[in-house]
Amino acid sequence: MSKSSSSASSIYAKRPERFLEIRVHLTGAQPASTRGLCTGYERGGWNNNGLADYMFEYLPDFALRYEELGPVGHEMWVPKLVEAARSVYTTDKFKRRGEFGELLLHAVLREIWETEPAVSKIYYKDGPNVTVKGFDSVHVALAPGHSLELLLGEVKFYKAINRALTDVAKELRAHFENDEWLRSEFIAVTRKIDSTWPHTVELKKLLHRRRTLASIIKRVRVPVLLTYESSCVEMHDDCHEQYCADLTAEITEIQEQFAGRALPTDVVIDLLLVPMHRKADLLGALEKRLRAWRLLA
Repeated sequence: MSKSSSSASSIYAKRPERFLEIRVHLTGAQPASTRGLCTGYERGGWNNNGLADYMFEYLPDFALRYEELGPVGHEMWVPKLVEAARSVYTTDKFKRRGEFGELLLHAVLREIWETEPAVSKIYYKDGPNVTVKGFDSVHVALAPGHSLELLLGEVKFYKAINRALTDVAKELRAHFENDEWLRSEFIAVTRKIDSTWPHTVELKKLLHRRRTLASIIKRVRVPVLLTYESSCVEMHDDCHEQYCADLTAEITEIQEQFAGRALPTDVVIDLLLVPMHRKADLLGALEKRLRAWRLLA
């Protein structure tokens, strides 16, 4: 697991207690790894409230720039969360629920790879109804030897896994098989990095226009997070042995389908699968919290 903690970046030193259980972890060629992330059940029902609470603990460093976070102690946590909630609530993507997927991706990257966000996409929206194009997340982690690893995340917050697989594979090809687009995206990232962030100089050096794309790609990892309504989750009411066996079979089948979709071969791709019972139930739990925090302002 990559580490990214340092005395210079103490703002990100503490993370919420681990919530999502990695029930399945497979390795392969492409994707390099596949993880099945389990929310678990609560009194016989899928634990949407627990997942929503977990995601909202990451809302401040998802929605705010590094310099806006500051040395956040307990007395500042609520104001920062309110500020972040208002930022998310006013975007067009909230109306289409896209940012919920990006928030979940952000939380998972912070937990699994112990990353730091390099760019807050919400901060750079041009107006309340304008979305920022490009990768769904731009994070960094310290790779072995203390060199920066750039994580360019993609997410599909969908109900149907087949549609999610098809759409994200198409997007990955469009991104990583188009040198002109990739170069322009790296330039855009360097322009948006917070100058007060401790890793700004190193990341700008990594993405400098005079570096070859091949040398940059060697330091890139692409986590792909897909949600879907799971038949395995629907069949059970507890994370017992049979549930784990059925989930492993389901995740393995999805991995094989993803691997067969003509993925780019020159970048490391990690597949992150988050099964759900009903997407509408999770959306309801998330929307309830977002509106509540926004109204505290």
